[in-house]
Amino acid sequence: MKYRNLGLSDLNASAVGLGTWAIGGGPWWGDTDDAESIRAIQASIDEGVTLIDTAPVYGFGHSEEIVGQAVRGRRDKVVIATKCGLWWGDDTGTVHFEQDGRTVRRCLEPRTLRIEVEASLRRLGTDHIDLYQTHAQAVEPFKTPIDDTMACLIDLRQEGKIRAVGVSNCSPAQMDEYRASGVIVSNQPRYSILDRTIEKSLLPYCRQHDIAVLAYSPLEQGLLTGKIGMDTTFAQKAFRNQLPWFIPDKRRSVLDLLAGWKSLTDKYACTLSQLVIAWTIAQPGVTVALCGARKAADALENARAGSVDLLDEDIALMRSDAEALAPLHV
Repeated sequence: MKYRNLGLSDLNASAVGLGTWAIGGGPWWGDTDDAESIRAIQASIDEGVTLIDTAPVYGFGHSEEIVGQAVRGRRDKVVIATKCGLWWGDDTGTVHFEQDGRTVRRCLEPRTLRIEVEASLRRLGTDHIDLYQTHAQAVEPFKTPIDDTMACLIDLRQEGKIRAVGVSNCSPAQMDEYRASGVIVSNQPRYSILDRTIEKSLLPYCRQHDIAVLAYSPLEQGLLTGKIGMDTTFAQKAFRNQLPWFIPDKRRSVLDLLAGWKSLTDKYACTLSQLVIAWTIAQPGVTVALCGARKAADALENARAGSVDLLDEDIALMRSDAEALAPLHV
């Protein structure tokens, strides 16, 4: 496993991290087996994964609770990253979405942040959160000034409740505002070999300012594993049904792309998942690839990508193939 520092913090994390959105279950992901989820988290840790990313809104606290159970007795082996800013406690904030009878709002007000951090600490069963990230940025008509948000987060850090501040889904302009008020050590954007949008401005910005990039959805919700075929279907409300790459004609083109990489998986004695993850963490500026898994076998497979070292010419070949299928969005 490769390990990398998270920006200007003293946090050192595995280049392959475990994402736990699906572990939360719910209508987007369907039923989940908590015992198997715990085994997946523990198998990841045993294989060298140290960064575990979660959020309160993942199953409305369920993901955090499962992470807390899984790391009990081995808390010192992990960097726990969770989030704030998607709030369903009252009607404060700007409506973001509705699910399971709850209205989730974007809210980065100090009052709600303090309630959120205490709830996360309780669910995780810990006295501190290593990386505390704003999940979604505040928007009108309830747009808390970033100065106010950062002042609260800095206070939480000084109180020892969190160790470092990060952001997610945050533009360079928004990061400028955060940085004017304090230190942010990471940004968590969407990034994969098929969706390289952040390469245009966000990734160069983060490299320039020594901000770690935690890339989510590097496997495009499982499509880049090669385990989803043309005949694979999902429940009506499943999140994958909202993604363009799962449309039949696009899915066919992705599967053809993956079939063309068989010589590479043979060359490196790895799976498609490991090949794609290895490509992702080899990109300049990408610090961590956050890979979701609810089964121990999948978690182990993903973690072992951290020891796959691709040659420069193969990294370039994969990029060329991907660019032919999916040009960079601008």
